[in-house]
Amino acid sequence: MKLALSILALAIAFINVDAITPPKVQVYSRNPGTYGLPNTLICHVSGFHPPDINIELLRNGEPIPDAHQTDLAFEQSWQFHLTRSVEFKPSDGEQYACRVKHSSEPQKTYNWESDM
Repeated sequence: MKLALSILALAIAFINVDAITPPKVQVYSRNPGTYGLPNTLICHVSGFHPPDINIELLRNGEPIPDAHQTDLAFEQSWQFHLTRSVEFKPSDGEQYACRVKHSSEPQKTYNWESDM
């Protein structure tokens, strides 16, 4: 049922909207970063169109396995948003990031800025 509604929404979006809008990307952690303590790395991508997008969470440039992604959702303006997250334990010297590929621009990587 969700799949059918998503397909219907996408079809309507393609009919009603011709503009290509790049995503706004936010990378953050659920809790303040502390080395060695469990946390959640989050990448929230919003305001984009068309809905075809690829989001990866990275540790030292490599995809982190077992990341979870929300269902594609859209707003009244026919712009879409998604959130991808994964459990992680920050370690000194490791870099965490979110890589986004969308038709509006070249693939980009957004770094997580810890407050440690």
